[in-house]
Amino acid sequence: MPRLDPDRLFPLEARARDLARALYGAVADLPIVSPHGHCDPAWFAGNDRFPDPARLFVTPDHYVFRMLFSQGVPFDALGVPRADGGAVETDGRAIWRVFAANYHLLRATPPAMWIDHALEHVFGWTPPLVAATADACYDHLSDCLAQDGFRPRALFDRFGVETLATTDSALDPLEAHAAIRASDWGGHVIPTYRPDAVVDPDHEGFARNVDALGAMTGEDVSSWRSYLAAHRARRAEFVAMGARASDHGHPTARTEDLPEAEAAALYDRVRAGQASAKEAETFRGQMLTEMARMSLEDGLVMQIHAGAARNHSAAMLASHGRDMGFDIPTRTDYVTALRPLLSAHGTDPRLRVIVFTLDETAYSRELAPLAGVYPALLLGPAWWFFDSPEGMRRYREAVTETAGFYNTAGFNDDTRAFCSIPARHDVARRVDCAYLATLVATGRLAEADAHEVAQDLAYNLAKRAYRLDRA
Repeated sequence: MPRLDPDRLFPLEARARDLARALYGAVADLPIVSPHGHCDPAWFAGNDRFPDPARLFVTPDHYVFRMLFSQGVPFDALGVPRADGGAVETDGRAIWRVFAANYHLLRATPPAMWIDHALEHVFGWTPPLVAATADACYDHLSDCLAQDGFRPRALFDRFGVETLATTDSALDPLEAHAAIRASDWGGHVIPTYRPDAVVDPDHEGFARNVDALGAMTGEDVSSWRSYLAAHRARRAEFVAMGARASDHGHPTARTEDLPEAEAAALYDRVRAGQASAKEAETFRGQMLTEMARMSLEDGLVMQIHAGAARNHSAAMLASHGRDMGFDIPTRTDYVTALRPLLSAHGTDPRLRVIVFTLDETAYSRELAPLAGVYPALLLGPAWWFFDSPEGMRRYREAVTETAGFYNTAGFNDDTRAFCSIPARHDVARRVDCAYLATLVATGRLAEADAHEVAQDLAYNLAKRAYRLDRA
């Protein structure tokens, strides 16, 4: 018996619920455009079977393991890799048993909704996931994963994914993407240029990384101009592999527009490891503006993911490395921070900057008014801590009256957990249809317009925002 309510996330009021059903019915099966995420391109290059259920659902998903860790379940018991080389559990069944016994800790959270969706709709498993069913569920999923129909490429096609963008370091050789392009598979998987390791002076090994960038591109990188040339060369390689965007995970949204001589002198101090914390922040801000200038040249869409106090636990950073669920939202200033970049290029229609935030208070106060006037600026969807039904609804309520629908970038799933992609898009489509139905029911939007907007939010806006409609 199915566990998921077919009317989940729809309004309670009868007329609005009927409208939401109709709107959702028209968009539920649209292709999935996933223009920003963290899936591993090697999955699709090799098309090897996923090793076991634990490594598909648990160990790659910080939404899952951070919640369990908060309740005393150690990362090591969940098989989460350690950066320091320490031992972790490697038995998938043992990991799954711990996960199942603690699955109740995820009740009413987005990860539970995504996992329930994947278990039922992808794998046909409908019993509750608890300690008593752990082994049966593991065996059922393992039997599925042994079939060719559950290999990465087959699932990609089954999910209806039209485009999937990965996020790749500026130092990535892009071998997996090259293998995908050389194969006879027609799936559209493209890279995204993520230069944090070579633009953030606080990133471990920054100077060594910059040297590696120079070696990869044949640029000296001893001077400011050659350093920028190295970025241009690497970006060109990404574009040749189909990239449509760059991605910037800076601690703040600060931008700068320094005179060239001043920027060059700052680069010299940064490269020599002599920059202060204030100068490091200035350099990151300058590089955002430089990346905007490069986008004017090569057409890559800029994504700015600001407002996270990343790797909040120094101990966990040392033991397990980055992206372990210890990135915490902070208050973020966008009006002042983005002004240098927007003053320089914000009215240029060739530039496209998509801004994401972890600071909900900035939506209506700052971001919607900025996106509502600057042609270059679009609002990214509710992200990370707010890509939940409530967060998505609050996002629409906060930004629509000022920025409208068409200064937003549709939806992207931002996931490392491959099987959550259709679940996340399904949640977004349901929430948006519920919001549109409420607008219709309260006389603020015509029903015909709501159907058009639903199509745009589910599919068209993401293609347009990331220039995939020009492919």
